[in-house]
Amino acid sequence: MSTWLLVGLGNPGPEYEWTRHNVGFMTADELARRARASFSSARGMRAGVAETVISVTGLGIPPGDKLVIAKPRTYMNESGVAVGKLASFHKVAPDHIVVVHDELDLDFGQLRLKQGGGDNGHNGLKSIRAHLHTGDYFRVRIGIGRPPGRQDPVDYVLGTFPGAMREDLAVEIGRAADACEALVTEGLASAQNRFNS
Repeated sequence: MSTWLLVGLGNPGPEYEWTRHNVGFMTADELARRARASFSSARGMRAGVAETVISVTGLGIPPGDKLVIAKPRTYMNESGVAVGKLASFHKVAPDHIVVVHDELDLDFGQLRLKQGGGDNGHNGLKSIRAHLHTGDYFRVRIGIGRPPGRQDPVDYVLGTFPGAMREDLAVEIGRAADACEALVTEGLASAQNRFNS
């Protein structure tokens, strides 16, 4: 039996719930909902964790494989603390870690899957690299677009999605969850062919 660690990035607390920076949390919530798994506080892990052993009728991962879905309870710039602890505890190598995060360089509605690469100024990814000592994990990048005009990118990512976008947002979160499932069940190349836009 192998274990996959899927981490949705975001900031904890209700004030951040609908912010652009929290699309990773939203995707983790959707995956947990599909797996009928609930998040609980994992002792010493600094994360909310939902664990499931996948059956044939589950997400399609080979029967018996374990999926650990996590939402760090640290702020974004310390995400690596939780990821490092979880990876060590569950003995998960980077090639079985999937990080879901917002991406300024992709327009809203775009999705990209990849393995490795730079951090592109994303503080959550920088922290994960520092704690894993590598950037060679899988990423599901959810486009949020660039801020309009001269708006500070920090203010933009911490801004909430307008109410008018919530329906489209739900569709995009569903697609991101589908992409996560495809990545762990079919492999990167197949998932990229289906979801990279």
